[in-house]
Amino acid sequence: MSEPSAATTETAGSDGRGPGGAPGWAEQPGGGPPGMPGGRLPGMVEVVPDTATPDTATPDAAAPGGAGTVADYAVRTYGLTKRFRSGQVAVNGIDLAVPRGAVYGFLGPNGSGKTTTIRLLLGLIRPTAGRHELLGLEMPRRAGRALPAVGSLVEGPAFHPYLSGRANLHRLDAADRTADPASARARVDAALLRVGLSAAAGKRYRAYSLGMRQRLAIAATLLHPRELLILDEPTNGLDPQGTREVRALISGLAHAGSTVLLSTHLLSEVEQICTHVGVMHVGRLVAQAPLAELRAGAAPRVRVETSRPAEAAGVLTGLGLDSVRTTDTGEVEALLGTAEPESLVAALVHAGVPVRGFGCVRPDLEDVFVSLTGEGFDVSG
Repeated sequence: MSEPSAATTETAGSDGRGPGGAPGWAEQPGGGPPGMPGGRLPGMVEVVPDTATPDTATPDAAAPGGAGTVADYAVRTYGLTKRFRSGQVAVNGIDLAVPRGAVYGFLGPNGSGKTTTIRLLLGLIRPTAGRHELLGLEMPRRAGRALPAVGSLVEGPAFHPYLSGRANLHRLDAADRTADPASARARVDAALLRVGLSAAAGKRYRAYSLGMRQRLAIAATLLHPRELLILDEPTNGLDPQGTREVRALISGLAHAGSTVLLSTHLLSEVEQICTHVGVMHVGRLVAQAPLAELRAGAAPRVRVETSRPAEAAGVLTGLGLDSVRTTDTGEVEALLGTAEPESLVAALVHAGVPVRGFGCVRPDLEDVFVSLTGEGFDVSG
């Protein structure tokens, strides 16, 4: 495997094409330099010259949905669209609004357009339509100012297997044209310490577990202070311990002040660490809101445990409750609507239905997703 160098990020133009307009790494399958699994090296994105002067930044404007200004958001998109030559529309007119300081769960099943959106945000591929801003700066025109403050991990890490974790980070640091070589060791040691890899820094990358590899990839994004971290499925393929380690690290980064855009297909991941969520489905952003607000918008349900579920279902239907159903475990559920839970219990008992248990069920994120898309979802992890 060839050694990375500063030239790795300088051979393509601002549109990801090579000299003379020939296809560059942005047009390669996977969106990275040939020979690099999973795309480009962690934390490295193409920086195009900043053609704007400091006083020509995009003026403040209302965010999608009518709230907030440029200064309030780390990521904003306006009708961002990507149509491939095959005719497939991978991203269809999305309006992302990621507040500064948030852990934004970019949620959707595999193939819903999340990774394509991330590539668009970072300038790895060009949009068919629409525009976007990172940290209040218009992309790609202001990429030279925006991207140095953005750390990214797209489709998994790519490192030299025969080098140690520390040596890999030193090579990445050396490829950064803005880095001071005199302080490289301090930066690398600080990044390793922050992700808990100081003790394993001398081990070869090929001997790292999946969790350690993901943490090293995140360390690569932290060699310099980052206002925004864009992480694409950072827990993908990890065992439970590795998953916990990476999630704890992400939470710590957010508490330290970074904004995190976390792409994931795991509902449990969003519920555990995210403050905001955007739901992708077939290339469209079907909902985005603070997590608590999104869940509060779903209708509560009642659940009845009984040995006679058919009779219980009949009573609830007769009382006007909607979506009455019997679960695989024999429990009866229905939308509560405007009914009083106490009156439902009294009606069931009055009808002679034995009630072993009764409760109001708070909607979880899976319920919200199903209500938005009409489809089930992966809740593992």
